[in-house]
Amino acid sequence: MNSPHRFFLLPAIGLAVVLTAHPAQAQSRVGEAAMVKNEVLRVAAATTPINVGDALLRDETVRTGLESAARLVMADSTNLSLGPNASLKLDRTVFDDEHHYRDVAVRLTSGAFRFVTGHSEKAAYKITTPLATIGVRGTVLDILSQRGRSVVVLQDGAASVCTTSQQCVQLTQPGDTAIITSTGGKVSISKTNTPPWTFAATCSQAAGLCTVTQFADATPVGDDPAGMLCGR
Repeated sequence: MNSPHRFFLLPAIGLAVVLTAHPAQAQSRVGEAAMVKNEVLRVAAATTPINVGDALLRDETVRTGLESAARLVMADSTNLSLGPNASLKLDRTVFDDEHHYRDVAVRLTSGAFRFVTGHSEKAAYKITTPLATIGVRGTVLDILSQRGRSVVVLQDGAASVCTTSQQCVQLTQPGDTAIITSTGGKVSISKTNTPPWTFAATCSQAAGLCTVTQFADATPVGDDPAGMLCGR
């Protein structure tokens, strides 16, 4: 018997295949990989390599391997540089429009990072480590997240750094540094203007790692990604 519905069956199946075969495309694209050195991975339902120009999606983790590095450019032109053995999660992103966030949260789990704010309102940014919450105001920050220790160094702008128990210090001058430590379950925070560490040494180990580019320039053109890495 010929069913009047049979002509709709194959298109419906095809649509179902398209929707299930590429679930990542349905997720929010929040940025791109602008620079990649050696092993850089996205950790989601499966672990896959990240290459220059690949999209970054909300709620996924990015991880670098030994002697590896990456620079990510978010949709609002925030630049996030990762050193070796670093891991971060793009925890939450709420857009005001295509190139501005109303709310963006980045969780720096482990490793060394440089964070350069983009075009969103500064109150929109929330950066966390396992020991600290960082609020930014027009800021370039170097952040080191280790087991039992976080270091936040202000390079430009201003920032507020608080422990999970709401002990806070204000970073207002270049070189101001918050050091958060956890010993025996007790978390403490101190401030100094003599940083014990900065991201500068990591910058020199990978070309383009600490270059700052706009999101509109993040995707390589043709076969010449080098221009993008130089901030062209």
